[in-house]
Amino acid sequence: MPAEESSAARGRERSRATTAISRALHPPLLAAGGAPLPDGLALRVRSAPGSRRPPAARSRSTGGPRTPRGGGVRRFYEQARRAWDRPLTAYYLILGAGLLITVLGLVMVYSASMIKALELDKPGTYFFRKQFLAAVIGAGLMAIAARMPVKLHRALSYPLLMGAVFLMVLVQVPGIGMSVNGNRNWLYLGGPFQLQPSEFGKLALVLWGADLLARKQDKRLLNQWKHMLVPLVPVAFMLLGLIMLGGDMGTAIILTAILFGLLWLAGAPTRLFAGVLATAGLIGFVLIKTSPNRMARLDCMGASEPGPGGSCWQAVHGIYALASGGWFGSGLGASVEKWGQLPEPHTDFIFAITGEELGLAGTLSVLALFAALGYAGIRVAGRTEDPFVRYAAGGVTTWITAQAVINIGAVLGLLPIAGVPLPLFSYGGSALLPTMFAVGLLIAFARADPAAKAALAMRRPGVRWKTMRRRIKKRPSGER
Repeated sequence: MPAEESSAARGRERSRATTAISRALHPPLLAAGGAPLPDGLALRVRSAPGSRRPPAARSRSTGGPRTPRGGGVRRFYEQARRAWDRPLTAYYLILGAGLLITVLGLVMVYSASMIKALELDKPGTYFFRKQFLAAVIGAGLMAIAARMPVKLHRALSYPLLMGAVFLMVLVQVPGIGMSVNGNRNWLYLGGPFQLQPSEFGKLALVLWGADLLARKQDKRLLNQWKHMLVPLVPVAFMLLGLIMLGGDMGTAIILTAILFGLLWLAGAPTRLFAGVLATAGLIGFVLIKTSPNRMARLDCMGASEPGPGGSCWQAVHGIYALASGGWFGSGLGASVEKWGQLPEPHTDFIFAITGEELGLAGTLSVLALFAALGYAGIRVAGRTEDPFVRYAAGGVTTWITAQAVINIGAVLGLLPIAGVPLPLFSYGGSALLPTMFAVGLLIAFARADPAAKAALAMRRPGVRWKTMRRRIKKRPSGER
């Protein structure tokens, strides 16, 4: 069979070639005398665990070890992920973002309010000095809140709620309450100082609602819709009614967002949540429809012209300020719109002046700081096992995030102008003080986490030195 013989010959040649290549790639192992080991023994030695090392990958150009493709990016990602997962990440994010927003807000308040102060025959630093004083007091409140234990925060919830309700009722008393920009939500304290109690009502609702839901969860009552709604929703509607008596629709929206955030964290069923949302939406629609001022604000969404009588003047000039800023702005203090063109440049529309003077880079920096603060708050609420901490952290995060979104959305023309300040950033001591205390709450909750508490304890010099001394092994008596 010539064909079969030729096929067998080709097979033997192929086998010899394979053996030669294998020997070239894997040289035979040698015995002690230099003679090669038998094939079976050599195979067993090569297949033994730990007897063979994988060949190092070599670069085509240098012949050295080759770095895996994407190794630098992968290594950077792994390092960033490990840093992001550290126990103190939320603590540093809350502290750093809160302080940076406040400091940048002080700078922008000074820049945006100088012309307004001169128009009122006041020194150019008039509004800045008041805001700086409020920031110093707020920093003290934040430090106190950050050091207070969780039990003390829960104990303050009821006194704070009763005090806020009393002051909000006092606002409606003729001769005591005063109106600012059409909203009767202020108390005159004497001199240049005023107080807006509804700002403290936000903090009161967060603490009281979190304590209420935590106690009901401990008793396993939140699976009943009556216990979930009562008395949380009636008390929240009482606060909303007191606020709406003064005509402050913006603060009422923030308070409603806090209520929804607490119900969401408590695990409210979809039907129950939708029912409360529909009720609040219907009440809001009626309040907007019956107010010509609110309807005019709704009509100014996305407006590009001031309109008849200048009804959309503020919204349009806010867009003008942002558009003229460009990438890096016209420079700190070089805004044109604050020279009488843009109303409320240091309060509700300070974000527009920030965009004009610091450009897109400045506005994105502010957005990044608020995003970091919001993420850290969600992380604190999601990683804790204490129900009060979860509800309070979620309520504070909802409050700050919702207010920032509403303010920035109004400046961008995406939402109606609600008249709410940018948290920690806009001028106003009544808004700054409770917000900084709320940031202190988040810091306290981040510190209360067991892993963060252990990491902070390790950073103390005495604890670290003692721990290091325990790790050192004792030497024998004769060893030097």
